[in-house]
Amino acid sequence: GGLDMEIVGGFAEAAKAAASGEGCCEGDGGDVLPSIINENSDLLSEVLIKVCEEKGLPIALKIGCVRGMNSRLKSAGDGVVAFADTECLTRLCQRFPKVKFLATFLSLNNQHEAIVITSKFPNLHLYGCWWFVNNPSMIRDITTMRVEMLGCNFTFQHSDCRVLDQLLYKWAHSRGVLCKVLVNEVKKMMETGCSYTLGDLRRDVRKLTGGAYEEFIGNV
Repeated sequence: GGLDMEIVGGFAEAAKAAASGEGCCEGDGGDVLPSIINENSDLLSEVLIKVCEEKGLPIALKIGCVRGMNSRLKSAGDGVVAFADTECLTRLCQRFPKVKFLATFLSLNNQHEAIVITSKFPNLHLYGCWWFVNNPSMIRDITTMRVEMLGCNFTFQHSDCRVLDQLLYKWAHSRGVLCKVLVNEVKKMMETGCSYTLGDLRRDVRKLTGGAYEEFIGNV
């Protein structure tokens, strides 16, 4: 059968079939780090990349999930790769410089390297604190590190959830964490003698909550 791009998830299903059952972000149980996508797939280079280039659409990657870690728990049995393959993201950015990539990592261990990679490629945008790192302590540490290394050139959080109710507490605690991180950073700036106005604060909050993404989509 052909690839039906009108069906939600059509590309992912076709890619899974082409990879003989291996899905995005899933490992084979061996020692090789799980890749986020089959980089040699014709579906990638001849379909997805070309459609995104033509339409100016970004490719969003969520990296580091192990599907069915405990199959007895069914949809609740997914886990996390301790160290996901960040080099795959680097290769994609190098190979397709005209394509915009959005990326978020599930493991805390990948966050620093992801920031460094993002700082090197103008076609890569980092976003959100996803799933197992959507905890206030981790959001604080990840956001602080991102601000220190990327300024406000990333998207702080995104509206993603497996259960709709999760959005209620996700944004409540995320906003609180962002306030604390920004207060901390502004205090450090002002202690060095830098001025920081209410207008600067509004600009930075807007960038972190969607403005940086809009700039990224328009500028790359």
